[in-house]
Amino acid sequence: MKHQYIDRKTRQVRTETLKADPVINAIYSPIRENASVLFHLMISARMSSLIGAVSYDLPFFKPPSDAKRFLAAQGIDLSEVIGDPATLDTLRKVFERKIRYEQLRPMPERTDAVVSPSDSRLLVGAFSKNSALFIKGKFFDFYELIGRDKPQWLNAFDQGSFALTRLTPDKYHYNHTPVAGTVLDVYEIDGHFHSCNPGAVVREVTPYSKNRRVVTIIDTDVPGGTGCGLVCMVEVVAMMIGKIVQCYSKKGYENPQPVVPGLFMEKGCPKSLYRPGSSTTIVIFQKQRICFSKDLLENQVRADVSSRFSDGFGRPLAETDVAVRSGIGHACPCDETATFGDL
Repeated sequence: MKHQYIDRKTRQVRTETLKADPVINAIYSPIRENASVLFHLMISARMSSLIGAVSYDLPFFKPPSDAKRFLAAQGIDLSEVIGDPATLDTLRKVFERKIRYEQLRPMPERTDAVVSPSDSRLLVGAFSKNSALFIKGKFFDFYELIGRDKPQWLNAFDQGSFALTRLTPDKYHYNHTPVAGTVLDVYEIDGHFHSCNPGAVVREVTPYSKNRRVVTIIDTDVPGGTGCGLVCMVEVVAMMIGKIVQCYSKKGYENPQPVVPGLFMEKGCPKSLYRPGSSTTIVIFQKQRICFSKDLLENQVRADVSSRFSDGFGRPLAETDVAVRSGIGHACPCDETATFGDL
């Protein structure tokens, strides 16, 4: 089955070329039941690191010509790149490229805007069964995702909502801060390295909460904050991604620093880097503290899009391709009930 998404700028339907689809389909086939040892080897940290090294660290045969051909084939705009594109002589360097985001990825002017943390394909959902955006727990187990030993955060985000952003291998691989606020907590949860391919996600129940991930809790109800309550940002590794590097930079990519409790992070700044491949960032909001953008809600339920997520969940569920730092919603007052617009 093909997988399609919606281009946010044009609202046209696009078909995604899923990388290594035959390999992913084979791994997430009945091999899980018939060869469980092999399956667990494939999603292990050691195998993920090995595959990543072979796939991404070998130099192009003819740099920079091979690099330019690869970038062009992937639709990567060389004019966005900081520095000389000729230095991008391995796939890892291509995926870890820096861009002129301040000029090319503008943010909404309103201070209460919430922005996308990445160049990615986005879905939104809710944990409450009474919400029109309720999505039965197949992407992740809410308690497992945040950490069953973190009752204070589980209680804080109970009945809340989320934005799930899926980075494909061709995307710019820095995560940016979706809100402004003070870091209350940051911790890593160990796990596997499941693929983020939509086919694998549909076949493997709750893969995102089984993968290794970094969880950051941000208080936005502070001076200079976005004003949308507590926000939980979950950065999830995937197959061939061995590490998430925390590298918050207030300006450009200058003076990167670790993300620690007490740090005030401005909105739209680089926060972390995936190394490399594809992965997923999930931003979780407290109940009735965000109003998602209307176009995202409308796109998600379009029935003219052939999405593997629609097939897996038994309902229209179409992703929208969004740019990092573009608006995905705004803060809602605590007493506002129309959390999800008119949907």
